Amino acid sequence: MSMRRSEERQANKKNGTRGDLPTRQYQPVPSEAIAGVVKSAVLVAEDHRFYEHAGLDYVEFRHALGYRPDDFSLTSPRDRAELWRDIRRSLAGKGQMRGASTITQQLAKNLYLSSSRNPLRKLKEAVTAWRLEYWLGKDRILELYLNVVELGPEIWGVEAGSRKYFGHSARQLTLDEAAALAGSLPFPLKSNPGYRPGRMRWRQAMIIRRVRGETVEIPRTAEEVDSVLPDTGKSE
Repeated sequence: MSMRRSEERQANKKNGTRGDLPTRQYQPVPSEAIAGVVKSAVLVAEDHRFYEHAGLDYVEFRHALGYRPDDFSLTSPRDRAELWRDIRRSLAGKGQMRGASTITQQLAKNLYLSSSRNPLRKLKEAVTAWRLEYWLGKDRILELYLNVVELGPEIWGVEAGSRKYFGHSARQLTLDEAAALAGSLPFPLKSNPGYRPGRMRWRQAMIIRRVRGETVEIPRTAEEVDSVLPDTGKSE
C-alpha cells in the first residue's frame, strides 16, 4: 500500500499535476464474512490448483515458460533439455512469464516484497511462499490474500472492493459480483468494475463459466484480454 501511494506521488510530480490522492479504502474481515462464491471465483481465476500445490505450481510454471506437456519428468533428458531451452528463452526476453504466480506467491509479494521482476526478488518470493504454506496453511493464506489484494486505486481487499463497487459487504456478494472482482485481479488499475469494464466483463464471463463447471481458458493478462475483445469493448 505504501509503495503504491509513493508511485502515485511520483507520477503526479512527473506529470506536474496537483491534487489530493485517492482516499485509501481498506476493511479487513474474517474469512466467514466473505461469501463463498468470492473464494470460488478467485480460485478459478488466479490459482485453481491452490489446494494441491505447496506454494509453487510447477505445472503452471512450465506452461508460462511455453512448455505445455503435462507428462514432464525430471528423469527424462529430453524433457529437461526442452524445459531448459524455454527457461533460456524467457530469461533472454524471447518468452514471457504469464500466469505462473500462485495465490501464495502473490501474497508473499504483497506483504513482504516489491513488484520488481528481477530473479533475486522472484527467488525471495518462492522461499517466502513456501514459509507461508508451512506456517499458516491454505485457509489462512486465502483469507489474508482476499484482505490485501488490490482491486482499484487505493482499494484493498474484497470488503472494501465490494462496498466501493456494489454498495454492500463481501458477505452479500453474488456470483456475478464476485466474478467481477476476481476479473479485476491481474490488472486492477487498468480494469475494474468502475473503470474500463469491457475488459473486466469479458474475464468475468469466463470466470462464471469456470465456477459453473465448464472447461474454459481464462485470460490472465490485459494483453490476452485485449487480444480477444472487439475494439469497441476495450474502452467501455
